[in-house]
Amino acid sequence: MPTLAAPYDYDAALRACARGEQQALHGLYQQESRYLLGVALRIVRQRALAEDVLHDAFLNIWRRAGSFDATRGSGKGWIYVVVRHQALDVARARAHEVSADEDTVETLLHEREGNDAGATSDAYALQANMGKLHDCLGHLDEPKRNSILYAYVDGCSHSEIAQRLQAPLGTVKAWVKRGLAALRECMG
Repeated sequence: MPTLAAPYDYDAALRACARGEQQALHGLYQQESRYLLGVALRIVRQRALAEDVLHDAFLNIWRRAGSFDATRGSGKGWIYVVVRHQALDVARARAHEVSADEDTVETLLHEREGNDAGATSDAYALQANMGKLHDCLGHLDEPKRNSILYAYVDGCSHSEIAQRLQAPLGTVKAWVKRGLAALRECMG
């Protein structure tokens, strides 16, 4: 007769995470990631975004494992709540985003350059526009500003920006979109 494996101890894994044992986080990921990805996917409805949510949620689980209290609920339930809240936060943030892909942004920038060519033919007017751009960039928060500068000054892809800023890819894409929308409004 086959022996049954002992049930996974989520509470012990979270306590180990709180002590800084990375293997415990890996064990949690191996045990539940496919199910947690499904939870995130049902909320955000895009696989790449759901993967970013899962990544961020596991970072939160790692950071906040010490706040887990077994007297208030199960460890398994706690990690599902963390993922669910992360997914809901992303879904709410996306509801307020202005959606534009990179081709649309490039087209808008080229149209603006074409429209501004005659208006900024003298150095003084060009300098005034550059000063306004500098001021508008100064009003953005640091992650959005850096994302835009890396993309449009250094020519980095979203993936390269994510590596430089050590941030999830979906988050970087959101920073670029929101930052461009804010710049467009400010420069308007």
